[in-house]
Amino acid sequence: MPELPEVEALARWLRPQLVGQRIEALEIHRPLVFRSLLTDVEPAEVLAGRTVQDVTRRAKYLLISFEDDLWLAVHFMLTGNLEPCEANARGRGGRVRVRDYYRLSFSNGLTLRYHDLRGMGKTYLTDDLAQVPGMTDLGPDALDSALTLERFLERLGPYRGEIKGVLTRERAVAGIGNAYADEILFAAGIYPFRKRTQLSPQELENLYTAMRQVLEERLAVAMESLPRTHNMHHREGLQVHGRPGEPCPRCGAPISEIKVARRPTHFCRQCQPGLLLRN
Repeated sequence: MPELPEVEALARWLRPQLVGQRIEALEIHRPLVFRSLLTDVEPAEVLAGRTVQDVTRRAKYLLISFEDDLWLAVHFMLTGNLEPCEANARGRGGRVRVRDYYRLSFSNGLTLRYHDLRGMGKTYLTDDLAQVPGMTDLGPDALDSALTLERFLERLGPYRGEIKGVLTRERAVAGIGNAYADEILFAAGIYPFRKRTQLSPQELENLYTAMRQVLEERLAVAMESLPRTHNMHHREGLQVHGRPGEPCPRCGAPISEIKVARRPTHFCRQCQPGLLLRN
């Protein structure tokens, strides 16, 4: 799933290319993903001729804004990807690919296609972001400069469960998913299944520092790799996530994997010691 670094990198890559450009056409191939929250309007007609005002991000949502407070809010979920293609491309053999859900064509010749292997993502057309499911439940962004250590501790305070689960709660801190929770906890040397209430003040400070450091570093990696791959799911150089059985980059011990509700957690038992609570 694209998380904060990948979505932020995409927003920064798209902003100079889209701001000031008009939408020439919206082609919806499979309506499952594209949801209009406007009543009694045709999305393609509403968007045609609209000029992009800005491209931003909120947590894991990509936000494209237009005049008259109109928005496209893209939530990629597990396998969604927004990628450029040639203006008249129709995939291999001149056809729209099976999992291409819609395309946006702009006045500068850029065409973006939304591709999603599982079709779980959603793109919302709205004039009120509060209508977008999940948007009003978001806590402060994990890289927001206003999220000080004190504010971070306040946000985590109401949650008493396992620290990895707390980190991935968008109500607590927004933008962190499964992959970067693993990376942050490894950087902080904290066992993923320890309760938040068991962490010392120093460990919580280390967690905050690791969160900032890991997300900033991964944003830099995403900014470098995105123009080459145009794949928001391509991650290079992760320390532990997605590397079960490989040697820990710190101590050389095999990286462990524990699955909870089909979601894998990857960590080093030597560098992140703790009591095994999960089977």
